[in-house]
Amino acid sequence: MTDSKSISSSEDIIAFWFAEPNQSLWFNSTPEFDQHLRERFLTTYRAAADGQLLAWEQSSVGALALAIVLDQFPLNMFRGQPESFATEAAARTVADRAMVRGFDQELAPTQRLFLYLPFMHSEKLADQTRSVQLFESLGLEDSARFARHHHNLIVRFGRFPHRNAILGRESTPEELAYLASPEAFHG
Repeated sequence: MTDSKSISSSEDIIAFWFAEPNQSLWFNSTPEFDQHLRERFLTTYRAAADGQLLAWEQSSVGALALAIVLDQFPLNMFRGQPESFATEAAARTVADRAMVRGFDQELAPTQRLFLYLPFMHSEKLADQTRSVQLFESLGLEDSARFARHHHNLIVRFGRFPHRNAILGRESTPEELAYLASPEAFHG
């Protein structure tokens, strides 16, 4: 059990993540930002990963915060390590339950983006197909373009080649050629 005094609230997560200075780092992080996330939110992430924050799912903002903690935070906190993908499935479960409750419709499009991202991060084709539909429904063309790009990678390779080295997977010759090409996505 994690010490609850050092666990951030869902409101703290939302305030931090959507703060103006942090928005420019969402998809363009720095080592300093990654370190700051580890220092400030590692205990919260561990509690979420252990299933201790499921009560957050009772509101749209809480579900969004939990999805961010489980999907976005580990990508930063554990960049380049297998643990960066460890809670993706849990994030998809949170997002799915939130959508069943209609919570996604209570969120602004930019917030909804982060509820839908766990599907874009999946290596399952069904999740990727769902991701494209969700992102196209948002009307944010850049996000929809990235969803289609991720979908196409899964169609082409059945997985994300840029994760192979991190996860100890052997790359195929086709994946190696792709990773060496200018079109390569490196995550």
